[in-house]
Amino acid sequence: MEDNSRWKWILIAAIAPLAWGSVYFVTRNFLPAGTPLWGGVYRALPAGIVLLLIARRLPRGDWWWKSIVLGLLNVGGFFALIYLAGTLLPSSLAATVMSASAGTMLLFGWGFLGQRPRLMAVAGALIGILGVVVMIGIGTSAVNGWGLLASLAAMLSSNIGFVLTAKWGAKIPPVTLASWQLIAGATALIPVAALVEGLPPMPQGPQQWLGFLYVSLFATALAYAAWFTGLQRLPAAAIGAVGLLNPVSGVILGVAFAGEVFGPAQAIGMALVIAGVVIGTRQPRIRTVPAPDRLATGPSVEPATRG
Repeated sequence: MEDNSRWKWILIAAIAPLAWGSVYFVTRNFLPAGTPLWGGVYRALPAGIVLLLIARRLPRGDWWWKSIVLGLLNVGGFFALIYLAGTLLPSSLAATVMSASAGTMLLFGWGFLGQRPRLMAVAGALIGILGVVVMIGIGTSAVNGWGLLASLAAMLSSNIGFVLTAKWGAKIPPVTLASWQLIAGATALIPVAALVEGLPPMPQGPQQWLGFLYVSLFATALAYAAWFTGLQRLPAAAIGAVGLLNPVSGVILGVAFAGEVFGPAQAIGMALVIAGVVIGTRQPRIRTVPAPDRLATGPSVEPATRG
Protein backbone atom coordinates (compact mmCIF):
# COMPACT_ATOMS: atom_id res chain seq x y z
CA MET A 1 0.00 0.00 0.00
CA GLU A 2 2.84 2.38 0.83
CA ASP A 3 4.47 1.68 -2.55
CA ASN A 4 1.21 2.51 -4.35
CA SER A 5 1.02 5.80 -2.47
CA ARG A 6 4.60 6.61 -3.46
CA TRP A 7 3.84 6.02 -7.14
CA LYS A 8 0.82 8.28 -6.82
CA TRP A 9 3.05 11.16 -5.73
CA ILE A 10 5.57 10.33 -8.47
CA LEU A 11 2.83 10.50 -11.12
CA ILE A 12 1.55 13.80 -9.71
CA ALA A 13 5.07 15.26 -9.72
CA ALA A 14 5.58 14.01 -13.30
CA ILE A 15 2.84 16.39 -14.49
CA ALA A 16 5.31 19.26 -14.03
CA PRO A 17 8.26 18.22 -16.24
CA LEU A 18 5.93 16.87 -18.93
CA ALA A 19 4.06 20.19 -18.95
CA TRP A 20 7.28 22.21 -18.90
CA GLY A 21 8.62 20.20 -21.83
CA SER A 22 5.56 21.13 -23.87
CA VAL A 23 6.25 24.85 -23.39
CA TYR A 24 9.03 24.76 -26.01
CA PHE A 25 6.62 23.51 -28.68
CA VAL A 26 3.81 25.91 -27.70
CA THR A 27 6.17 28.88 -27.55
CA ARG A 28 7.68 28.19 -30.98
CA ASN A 29 4.33 27.61 -32.69
CA PHE A 30 1.77 29.78 -30.91
CA LEU A 31 3.45 32.63 -29.03
CA PRO A 32 5.10 35.82 -30.33
CA ALA A 33 8.86 35.83 -30.69
CA GLY A 34 11.24 38.51 -29.47
CA THR A 35 9.86 39.20 -25.98
CA PRO A 36 10.60 36.11 -23.88
CA LEU A 37 11.00 38.09 -20.65
CA TRP A 38 7.52 39.57 -20.96
CA GLY A 39 6.41 36.08 -21.93
CA GLY A 40 7.75 34.89 -18.59
CA VAL A 41 5.76 37.61 -16.81
CA TYR A 42 2.60 36.69 -18.72
CA ARG A 43 3.22 33.07 -17.83
CA ALA A 44 3.95 33.46 -14.11
CA LEU A 45 1.80 36.38 -12.92
CA PRO A 46 -1.67 35.14 -14.00
CA ALA A 47 -0.78 31.65 -12.74
CA GLY A 48 0.23 33.05 -9.36
CA ILE A 49 -2.93 35.15 -9.08
CA VAL A 50 -5.18 32.18 -9.94
CA LEU A 51 -3.46 30.00 -7.34
CA LEU A 52 -3.63 32.79 -4.76
CA LEU A 53 -7.39 33.05 -5.32
CA ILE A 54 -7.62 29.31 -4.67
CA ALA A 55 -5.30 29.38 -1.64
CA ARG A 56 -6.75 32.61 -0.20
CA ARG A 57 -3.75 33.04 2.04
CA LEU A 58 -1.03 35.72 2.10
CA PRO A 59 2.48 35.20 3.49
CA ARG A 60 3.05 35.96 7.15
CA GLY A 61 6.18 36.76 9.12
CA ASP A 62 9.41 35.50 7.57
CA TRP A 63 7.48 34.00 4.66
CA TRP A 64 7.49 37.43 3.02
CA TRP A 65 11.27 37.37 2.47
CA LYS A 66 11.30 33.60 1.90
CA SER A 67 8.73 33.98 -0.87
CA ILE A 68 10.89 36.66 -2.52
CA VAL A 69 14.03 34.50 -2.32
CA LEU A 70 12.25 31.42 -3.66
CA GLY A 71 10.45 33.45 -6.31
CA LEU A 72 13.77 34.80 -7.59
CA LEU A 73 15.38 31.34 -7.61
CA ASN A 74 12.50 29.35 -9.07
CA VAL A 75 10.74 31.89 -11.29
CA GLY A 76 12.19 35.36 -11.92
CA GLY A 77 15.91 34.64 -12.03
CA PHE A 78 15.34 31.23 -13.57
CA PHE A 79 13.23 32.59 -16.45
CA ALA A 80 15.77 35.33 -17.16
CA LEU A 81 18.71 32.91 -17.18
CA ILE A 82 16.84 30.41 -19.35
CA TYR A 83 16.10 33.23 -21.81
CA LEU A 84 19.77 34.16 -21.97
CA ALA A 85 20.83 30.54 -22.39
CA GLY A 86 18.22 30.04 -25.10
CA THR A 87 19.57 32.96 -27.13
CA LEU A 88 23.21 31.82 -26.87
CA LEU A 89 23.03 28.01 -26.98
CA PRO A 90 21.40 25.39 -29.21
CA SER A 91 18.22 24.16 -27.52
CA SER A 92 19.58 20.60 -27.46
CA LEU A 93 22.65 21.65 -25.48
CA ALA A 94 20.60 23.81 -23.10
CA ALA A 95 18.23 20.90 -22.43
CA THR A 96 21.17 18.55 -21.86
CA VAL A 97 22.70 20.92 -19.32
CA MET A 98 19.34 21.21 -17.53
CA SER A 99 19.09 17.42 -17.35
CA ALA A 100 22.11 17.47 -15.04
CA SER A 101 19.70 18.65 -12.35
CA ALA A 102 18.95 14.96 -11.75
CA GLY A 103 22.46 14.75 -10.29
CA THR A 104 22.62 18.11 -8.54
CA MET A 105 19.32 17.48 -6.77
CA LEU A 106 21.01 14.46 -5.18
CA LEU A 107 23.77 16.67 -3.82
CA PHE A 108 21.53 19.52 -2.69
CA GLY A 109 19.12 17.08 -1.06
CA TRP A 110 22.07 15.66 0.85
CA GLY A 111 23.50 19.05 1.81
CA PHE A 112 20.28 20.93 2.65
CA LEU A 113 17.92 18.15 3.73
CA GLY A 114 20.29 15.47 5.02
CA GLN A 115 19.00 12.95 2.47
CA ARG A 116 21.99 10.77 1.73
CA PRO A 117 21.79 9.57 -1.91
CA ARG A 118 21.32 5.86 -2.52
CA LEU A 119 23.26 3.92 -5.15
CA MET A 120 20.09 3.28 -7.17
CA ALA A 121 19.29 6.99 -7.20
CA VAL A 122 22.77 7.83 -8.50
CA ALA A 123 22.51 5.10 -11.14
CA GLY A 124 19.08 6.33 -12.22
CA ALA A 125 20.33 9.91 -12.57
CA LEU A 126 23.32 8.86 -14.69
CA ILE A 127 21.21 6.61 -16.93
CA GLY A 128 18.60 9.31 -17.38
CA ILE A 129 21.16 12.01 -18.24
CA LEU A 130 22.75 9.65 -20.78
CA GLY A 131 19.29 9.10 -22.25
CA VAL A 132 18.76 12.85 -22.68
CA VAL A 133 22.13 13.18 -24.44
CA VAL A 134 21.33 10.27 -26.77
CA MET A 135 17.76 11.47 -27.42
CA ILE A 136 18.43 15.10 -28.33
CA GLY A 137 22.22 15.20 -28.81
CA ILE A 138 24.44 18.10 -27.89
CA GLY A 139 25.32 19.45 -31.33
CA THR A 140 28.70 19.98 -32.94
CA SER A 141 28.80 23.77 -33.23
CA ALA A 142 31.05 25.95 -31.09
CA VAL A 143 29.80 26.42 -27.55
CA ASN A 144 29.21 29.94 -26.28
CA GLY A 145 30.79 30.21 -22.85
CA TRP A 146 28.33 32.80 -21.53
CA GLY A 147 25.41 30.72 -22.74
CA LEU A 148 26.80 27.64 -21.04
CA LEU A 149 27.32 29.63 -17.83
CA ALA A 150 23.76 30.98 -17.98
CA SER A 151 22.36 27.49 -18.50
CA LEU A 152 24.33 26.12 -15.56
CA ALA A 153 23.25 29.06 -13.40
CA ALA A 154 19.59 28.47 -14.34
CA MET A 155 19.87 24.81 -13.41
CA LEU A 156 21.55 25.54 -10.08
CA SER A 157 19.15 28.39 -9.28
CA SER A 158 16.05 26.25 -9.71
CA ASN A 159 17.58 23.25 -7.91
CA ILE A 160 18.54 25.32 -4.87
CA GLY A 161 15.10 26.94 -4.94
CA PHE A 162 13.31 23.60 -5.10
CA VAL A 163 15.32 22.12 -2.23
CA LEU A 164 14.76 25.23 -0.09
CA THR A 165 11.05 24.99 -0.91
CA ALA A 166 11.06 21.44 0.45
CA LYS A 167 13.05 22.54 3.52
CA TRP A 168 11.07 25.65 4.41
CA GLY A 169 7.62 24.80 3.11
CA ALA A 170 6.91 21.39 4.60
CA LYS A 171 3.83 22.72 6.44
CA ILE A 172 2.56 25.08 3.72
CA PRO A 173 0.07 23.73 1.14
CA PRO A 174 1.70 23.35 -2.32
CA VAL A 175 -0.84 25.61 -4.03
CA THR A 176 -0.08 28.36 -1.51
CA LEU A 177 3.69 27.96 -1.95
CA ALA A 178 3.36 28.11 -5.72
CA SER A 179 1.17 31.21 -5.65
CA TRP A 180 3.57 33.20 -3.46
CA GLN A 181 6.63 32.27 -5.51
CA LEU A 182 5.04 32.87 -8.92
CA ILE A 183 3.79 36.33 -7.95
CA ALA A 184 7.11 37.30 -6.31
CA GLY A 185 9.13 36.00 -9.27
CA ALA A 186 6.95 37.71 -11.86
CA THR A 187 7.05 41.00 -9.94
CA ALA A 188 10.85 40.87 -9.89
CA LEU A 189 10.91 40.05 -13.61
CA ILE A 190 8.76 43.03 -14.68
CA PRO A 191 11.45 45.76 -14.37
CA VAL A 192 14.01 43.53 -16.10
CA ALA A 193 11.59 42.88 -18.97
CA ALA A 194 10.78 46.60 -19.27
CA LEU A 195 14.48 47.51 -19.33
CA VAL A 196 15.47 44.87 -21.89
CA GLU A 197 12.37 44.60 -24.08
CA GLY A 198 10.50 47.88 -23.58
CA LEU A 199 6.74 48.13 -23.21
CA PRO A 200 4.82 44.88 -22.75
CA PRO A 201 3.34 43.50 -26.00
CA MET A 202 -0.31 42.60 -26.36
CA PRO A 203 -1.19 39.09 -27.63
CA GLN A 204 -2.54 39.20 -31.16
CA GLY A 205 -5.39 36.92 -32.16
CA PRO A 206 -6.99 33.90 -30.47
CA GLN A 207 -3.98 31.67 -31.17
CA GLN A 208 -1.65 33.73 -29.00
CA TRP A 209 -4.27 34.18 -26.28
CA LEU A 210 -4.84 30.42 -26.14
CA GLY A 211 -1.08 29.84 -26.12
CA PHE A 212 -0.56 32.13 -23.13
CA LEU A 213 -3.58 30.59 -21.42
CA TYR A 214 -2.06 27.12 -21.82
CA VAL A 215 1.45 27.98 -20.58
CA SER A 216 0.09 30.03 -17.68
CA LEU A 217 -2.68 27.79 -16.33
CA PHE A 218 -1.49 24.31 -17.29
CA ALA A 219 2.29 24.53 -17.73
CA THR A 220 2.78 26.92 -14.81
CA ALA A 221 -0.09 27.00 -12.26
CA LEU A 222 -0.89 23.28 -12.37
CA ALA A 223 2.71 22.27 -13.01
CA TYR A 224 4.20 24.20 -10.08
CA ALA A 225 1.46 23.01 -7.71
CA ALA A 226 2.09 19.40 -8.77
CA TRP A 227 5.87 19.82 -8.50
CA PHE A 228 5.70 21.31 -5.02
CA THR A 229 3.37 18.49 -3.99
CA GLY A 230 6.05 16.04 -5.08
CA LEU A 231 8.73 18.01 -3.23
CA GLN A 232 6.79 17.58 0.02
CA ARG A 233 6.19 13.85 -0.46
CA LEU A 234 9.32 12.52 -2.15
CA PRO A 235 13.09 12.69 -1.57
CA ALA A 236 15.03 15.24 -3.61
CA ALA A 237 16.77 12.43 -5.52
CA ALA A 238 13.43 11.03 -6.70
CA ILE A 239 12.22 14.49 -7.73
CA GLY A 240 15.43 15.04 -9.70
CA ALA A 241 14.88 11.76 -11.54
CA VAL A 242 11.27 12.67 -12.36
CA GLY A 243 12.52 15.95 -13.83
CA LEU A 244 14.28 13.99 -16.56
CA LEU A 245 10.88 13.63 -18.26
CA ASN A 246 11.07 17.30 -19.34
CA PRO A 247 12.57 16.75 -22.82
CA VAL A 248 10.44 13.64 -23.44
CA SER A 249 7.22 15.59 -23.97
CA GLY A 250 9.07 18.11 -26.13
CA VAL A 251 10.32 15.34 -28.43
CA ILE A 252 6.90 13.66 -28.59
CA LEU A 253 5.09 16.89 -29.48
CA GLY A 254 7.74 17.81 -32.04
CA VAL A 255 7.37 14.44 -33.74
CA ALA A 256 3.56 14.38 -33.57
CA PHE A 257 2.78 17.94 -34.66
CA ALA A 258 5.91 19.50 -36.18
CA GLY A 259 7.17 16.61 -38.32
CA GLU A 260 10.45 16.29 -36.43
CA VAL A 261 12.51 13.13 -36.89
CA PHE A 262 12.06 10.20 -34.52
CA GLY A 263 14.76 7.66 -35.20
CA PRO A 264 16.72 5.02 -33.32
CA ALA A 265 18.59 7.62 -31.27
CA GLN A 266 15.34 9.15 -30.00
CA ALA A 267 13.85 5.73 -29.23
CA ILE A 268 16.94 4.53 -27.36
CA GLY A 269 17.34 7.83 -25.54
CA MET A 270 13.70 7.90 -24.45
CA ALA A 271 13.96 4.32 -23.19
CA LEU A 272 17.05 5.25 -21.18
CA VAL A 273 15.31 8.30 -19.71
CA ILE A 274 12.29 6.26 -18.62
CA ALA A 275 14.58 3.57 -17.20
CA GLY A 276 16.49 6.25 -15.29
CA VAL A 277 13.26 7.63 -13.83
CA VAL A 278 12.08 4.17 -12.73
CA ILE A 279 15.45 3.27 -11.21
CA GLY A 280 15.98 6.68 -9.60
CA THR A 281 12.56 6.72 -7.93
CA ARG A 282 12.61 3.13 -6.77
CA GLN A 283 11.87 2.70 -3.10
CA PRO A 284 14.48 0.60 -1.25
CA ARG A 285 13.06 -2.55 0.25
CA ILE A 286 13.03 -2.66 4.01
CA ARG A 287 13.90 -6.03 5.43
CA THR A 288 11.52 -7.23 8.08
CA VAL A 289 12.70 -9.59 10.76
CA PRO A 290 10.16 -12.37 11.36
CA ALA A 291 8.71 -12.55 14.83
CA PRO A 292 10.29 -15.31 16.93
CA ASP A 293 8.31 -18.52 17.23
CA ARG A 294 6.71 -18.68 20.62
CA LEU A 295 7.23 -22.44 20.79
CA ALA A 296 10.92 -22.07 20.02
CA THR A 297 11.44 -19.66 22.88
CA GLY A 298 9.67 -21.77 25.42
CA PRO A 299 6.18 -21.65 26.82
CA SER A 300 4.74 -18.31 27.67
CA VAL A 301 3.72 -17.59 31.19
CA GLU A 302 0.12 -16.55 31.56
CA PRO A 303 -0.57 -13.85 34.14
CA ALA A 304 -2.07 -15.01 37.35
CA THR A 305 -5.78 -14.53 37.71
CA ARG A 306 -7.38 -13.12 40.73
CA GLY A 307 -9.56 -15.57 42.65
